[in-house]
Amino acid sequence: MFYYLKGELAYRDISTCVIDCGGVGYKMTVSLITSESLVSKLGKEIKLFTHLAVREDGVELFGFGSYEEKECFNRLTSVSGIGPKAAMSILSTLTPEKLALAICTDDAKAIAKAPGIGAKSALRIILELKDKMSKDMLNESILNAGSSNSAANYASNSNVSEAMEALMVLGYDKNTVLSALKGVDPSINDSGEIIRQALKRLAR
Repeated sequence: MFYYLKGELAYRDISTCVIDCGGVGYKMTVSLITSESLVSKLGKEIKLFTHLAVREDGVELFGFGSYEEKECFNRLTSVSGIGPKAAMSILSTLTPEKLALAICTDDAKAIAKAPGIGAKSALRIILELKDKMSKDMLNESILNAGSSNSAANYASNSNVSEAMEALMVLGYDKNTVLSALKGVDPSINDSGEIIRQALKRLAR
């Protein structure tokens, strides 16, 4: 119904905010991370992406500080057993980038740090979203970079592809990542070990 709302921030607390749009106040449930980003913006114009959840007992409007956060919410709620409340708990604990990294590297402990999220739920999230997140997060520009043949060879290996995505999530640019991955033993078949080896090279 609403893709985003732009207006004056009239109220905020740790889990909700109200945006005044043309004299109408829209109350939204937000993550702790988004709420904290709004601390200094009371009375100022802000823009939040939205999701309207319709249930038998009513409707609830969710607000997100970025398109990526909204997409993570949609992905999380597509996992069996993960509802809006659980998804917001995770997004209050992990930024979209850190969540993607946790999923790509099978870090269930990081996801389970969110209140109300147990080990089984964290593992289910990884199981159901890993392939989907990996495919969507893969930066196509890597495949079309100047050294496209080399990049394509790396990307053809799913473990190296996951490592590449995770390193880019950490903020490294594509050329730096490719350079580091070229120095990693190609016989390594574990994405986590590939990431560790690449990080050692990047730290030199």
